[in-house]
Amino acid sequence: MAHLIDRRLQGKNKSAVNRERFLRRYKGQIKDAVQRAIKGRSITEVEKGEKVSIPVKDINEPTFGHAHGGIWEVVRPGNEQYQKGDQIQRPKGGGGAGKGKAGNSEEITEDDFTFELTREEFMNYFFEDLELPNLVKTQLTSINEFRNQRAGYTISGTPTNIHVLRSMRGAIGRRIAVGSKSRKRLREAEQEMNELLKSTFEDDYRIIALRKEIHHLRAKIDGIAFLDPIDLRYSNRIKVPKPSSQAVMFCVMDVSGSMDQAKKDAAKRFFILLYLFLERAYEKIEVVFIRHHTQATEVTEDEFFNSRESGGTVVSSALHLLNKVINERYSTSDWNIYVAQASDGDNWDNDSVTCRELLVDKIMPLVQYYAYVEITDGEPQNLWYEYLQVQDYHPHFAQQKIESPADIYPVFRELFKKQPK
Repeated sequence: MAHLIDRRLQGKNKSAVNRERFLRRYKGQIKDAVQRAIKGRSITEVEKGEKVSIPVKDINEPTFGHAHGGIWEVVRPGNEQYQKGDQIQRPKGGGGAGKGKAGNSEEITEDDFTFELTREEFMNYFFEDLELPNLVKTQLTSINEFRNQRAGYTISGTPTNIHVLRSMRGAIGRRIAVGSKSRKRLREAEQEMNELLKSTFEDDYRIIALRKEIHHLRAKIDGIAFLDPIDLRYSNRIKVPKPSSQAVMFCVMDVSGSMDQAKKDAAKRFFILLYLFLERAYEKIEVVFIRHHTQATEVTEDEFFNSRESGGTVVSSALHLLNKVINERYSTSDWNIYVAQASDGDNWDNDSVTCRELLVDKIMPLVQYYAYVEITDGEPQNLWYEYLQVQDYHPHFAQQKIESPADIYPVFRELFKKQPK
């Protein structure tokens, strides 16, 4: 199958179809370039666009051309110094100012083809095979956005909403229904008069009576209105609430003394990545930030990422607050609830048992998905082993370990990869 690519100069956004075709054709090379870009930049800058380079050999396309052929002798206009066969001397001086040495390779190379990926295109490749697991639209709730929807026809309305086809259809039907009996009698009367004219004179009283009846029937039929106000139909449109999937994401982070700056930075990067993903996955999303040491507090996004408050570690305080906020503000019949927790796993031994019990008995039955990431480069802590038991009761609980910043993205993909159908 032949593909024709239109390369004519066009106005703004008129070459969007060609761009989409180009992105589909070189999807593999672009995805590799995006992956290289992700490794070379901070996750906090992941939402920006990117310059992508593709080797020219990968984008070569067949072209048609015309060869001269034969032997050509050309005399250029303005030639006053040289004749055929003269040799042109190399110009003096003019050397480059650079300190590098010229290469001795005869191979001709070409620069890579470079183009800009927009922010939206970059994020498309970044999140292409990610989705929130076990996503179920519990309820399509009404929000303050409405859309117009057709709702049949009505017999009243403004002139601009008249539906001409429907109105004319009604007018034709009315004329047929009202005049059908008169037309039938008109045909019968005309036929009777033609038969009588064959056997009698025109001044016969029966012919005179039929002529009067025929005249009356034609006047009656002609008196039927072509278009009556009762025939008019108007397009009816109503405003209906625009449905939207409604979800809330709880971000829970440990800020105790054992969480050093490197661990906090890794946790922040994970939540930033998650926040970008949620903004893309939902039209309407609420995010609740809970940070804890010995006590848990609900904070703003700025405080969540930038506050320097720290202390001991009591993880159950965050889970108690999480359960309270869910019960008070986010009904499970109206909200899809997701929780992501980041910690180094260090916790009081007895408190880890309490955390497991809270999750199994109270929190997990309320949420769609719970993701726990433990940020440590050593052996798992006691909280990790307690949380392993939660998976036996609730399969929609998942946990992963982050040892270095390089593990953030792979762990994120593992936690939020597409689930098998």
